[in-house]
Amino acid sequence: MISVVMISMNEEKAVGQVICDIKAHMPDAEIILVDSSRDRTPEIAAQAGAKVIRQFPPKGYGKAMELALMSGNGNVVITLDCDNTYPTDQIPVLADMILKDGWDLIDGSRLKSKPAAMPWANYFGNWVFALLASLLFGRRITDLHSGMRAYRKSMLESLKFEANGAALPVELLLLPIKQGYKVKTHFIEYADRLGTSTMNPVDTCKWTIWRIWRVWKLKGDNK
Repeated sequence: MISVVMISMNEEKAVGQVICDIKAHMPDAEIILVDSSRDRTPEIAAQAGAKVIRQFPPKGYGKAMELALMSGNGNVVITLDCDNTYPTDQIPVLADMILKDGWDLIDGSRLKSKPAAMPWANYFGNWVFALLASLLFGRRITDLHSGMRAYRKSMLESLKFEANGAALPVELLLLPIKQGYKVKTHFIEYADRLGTSTMNPVDTCKWTIWRIWRVWKLKGDNK
């Protein structure tokens, strides 16, 4: 089974379309949405065919993503933002790279070059943090913050990550690299979002630096 998991806060403009697109490309996938919305997002998602888990009042990005990741029953868990920015046609591709090619984690990188849909400030910040991580971890890393990744579930269950706080995808990429898992980059397209972003850039930057430092200072291979 493949699990596609998402988290949401007030994404009623896009969530129904995203779930329909997932079902079109992966009809048998389990679709899970952890939702902390005040609008009609959970209602629309349930009507579209997703399993909705309410986390309200909100506990923050990291705790919501942890719940989503651990709620998936598939042996492959694919994360996706529900704002229509990520290509759902790549879900079967990412799943096959885990199941058939033997990778433990596929990072759906948006940053082969600057996406037209990404503001220059966001692109520059992503580029700088990726360069820093590349230097510290001794391998080319292009996108620390991608919302589209495929994880082998058994690997996810072994990771000791800190769920509190923002920028959890940073740690979910760097920990497997640090611990010697098979991690591969797969470049994807990135589209304009539907709806308004709730991301706090300053908070995200602070947590990104903290997570890079936290993983880097870990000793050796803790796999």
